[in-house]
Amino acid sequence: MLDETVVNGAQVFYAGQFGIGGDSDRDSWLLGLVNSAPYLCCAVIGCWLTPWFNTLWGRRGTIFITCLFSTIACLWQAFTNTWWHMFIARFFLGFGIGPKSATVPIYAAESSPAAIRGALVMQWQLWTAFGIMVGYAADLAFYNVRDTPGVVGLNWRLMMGSALLPAVIVCCFVFLCPESPRWYMQEGQHAQAFKSLCRLRFCKVQAARDQFYMVKGLEAETGINLGQSKVREMVTVPRNRRALLASEIVMFMQQFCGVNVIAYYSSSIFIDSGFSEINALAASLGFGIINWLFALPAVWTIDTFGRRNLLLTTFPLMALFLLFTGFSFWIPAEGTARVACVALGIYLFGMVYSPGEGPVPFTYSAEAYPLYIRTYGMSLATATLWGFNFLLSVTWPSLLKTFKPQGAFGWYAAWNIFGFVAVLLFLPETKARSLEELDAVFSVSTRKQVAQGLKEVPYFFNKYVLRRKVILKPLIDFDAAHDENDNTDAVVD
Repeated sequence: MLDETVVNGAQVFYAGQFGIGGDSDRDSWLLGLVNSAPYLCCAVIGCWLTPWFNTLWGRRGTIFITCLFSTIACLWQAFTNTWWHMFIARFFLGFGIGPKSATVPIYAAESSPAAIRGALVMQWQLWTAFGIMVGYAADLAFYNVRDTPGVVGLNWRLMMGSALLPAVIVCCFVFLCPESPRWYMQEGQHAQAFKSLCRLRFCKVQAARDQFYMVKGLEAETGINLGQSKVREMVTVPRNRRALLASEIVMFMQQFCGVNVIAYYSSSIFIDSGFSEINALAASLGFGIINWLFALPAVWTIDTFGRRNLLLTTFPLMALFLLFTGFSFWIPAEGTARVACVALGIYLFGMVYSPGEGPVPFTYSAEAYPLYIRTYGMSLATATLWGFNFLLSVTWPSLLKTFKPQGAFGWYAAWNIFGFVAVLLFLPETKARSLEELDAVFSVSTRKQVAQGLKEVPYFFNKYVLRRKVILKPLIDFDAAHDENDNTDAVVD
C-alpha cells in the first residue's frame, strides 16, 4: 500500500504542475478526485470482481493477477502529464487493489488455525502499515531529486513509480505458497486440500483433523444454504445478515474513524500547521513509523484481548486525539507550540488506531461469513471500505476549507463515538473460534446481542471501577458445550 502515502508527498508537486494546486473550489475537488481515483474503482468495479477472479484462478491466482495490475498502474502513474491522465492511471490501479484486498484476508483466514487466525489475518494490515511507512520514506528519499532535460517533476514521478516494488515481489513468490485448502474443498478437490493442509500444519494428523472439521463445517453450511442467489442469502439468512451487519460496521468505521485523511493529506496538514515542506514529509514519516510499530502488539492482543475489546478500548481514545489535533489549530502560528501539538495529536491517534481499528476490520470480515458466500461478503466489505475511502479522499480538501481543521477533525471525532456504540451493541466476539464455530456465534439473535452489550456497561463499571466481584454470563458457553458433547458435535451444532 505504498500508493496511499507516495501520493501524499507527490501531490505537493504534481498538483501545481497539473494546474490543480490552487485555493479554488475547482482545484480542491479535482485534487481530491485524482487522489481518490483508485478507491472509486475499487468501490464500483474492482471489489465486485473478487468472486469471479477467485472462481477462475483461486486465491493465489487472484493475488498474482491483481499484483500484476498494480505493477502496470504504478508505472503508468509515473508517466502522466495531466490531471485527467493521472486520474485514469490511478483508476486502473483500483483493479489491482480491490480484488486483492478482499482475497488476501480470506486466504489467510482459510489457511490459519483458529487459535492464531487473528494474528495471521492481521498481517494484511500490519504490512499495509509497513508499506505506508515505506511510502513516506520514499517521499523523503526522492524529494530533492532534480529534473533532467526533458523530464519535469522527476521527483514525484519516482515517488509514484516506486509503489510497484512490493507488487513485483509478490508476483515472484505467491505461487511458492500453498493454495487455500477450503477453496480446494469448495471446488471438490479434497486430495489437493489435504496436500495443502499438510504444508500448513505440523503433521499429517493435524491436517487430517482440520480437514475433517472443514468437511463437517461445509455439511453444516449446506443446511444454511437455501439455494437462492448468494447475494440475496447475505440478507435473507439471519446468520448471514448478522455477519453482514457486523462486517459493514467495522469496514465503514475503518474509514470514518478519520485515519486516511491523515494517511493521504498529512503533509498538507503539517504544512498548514506551520511546517516547511521537507519537515512536513519528515513528520509524515514519523506517523508512518508509529502506525507500523504500534500495530505489532496487535499480533498478540487480537487473539487474546479480542477483536471487540480492542475496538471498544480504542474508539474513545481516537475521538479524543482527533479533537486535540483539531483544537491545536487555535494555537497562534508563531513559535512551535502549534506544530508540536498538531504532531502530538496525530501521533497519539496513530498509536491507538494501529492496534484497534487498523487490523480488526479485515480480520473480522474475512472470518465472519460462511464459506459458500465468503467471497461475496468480502467483496461487499471491501467495496464499502474503499467506497468510503473515496468519499473521505475526495471531500477532505473541501471539508478542510469550509469547516477549518477544528471542524473537520471534530467531524471524524464524532464518528468514533458512533463506532464505539455500534461495536458495543452489534459486534459479537470471534477470537479463538474455528470458522465453523462462528456459525453459532452469528446465530444469536440481534436482540440478545444488543441486550448483552447494554449489560456490559454496568458490568465493566462495577468490575473495573468499583472493583466488585460481578459475573456476566456469556451468550454462548463454548466450554460447557465441549464438555457435554464430543468435538464433532461442538463443531457442527
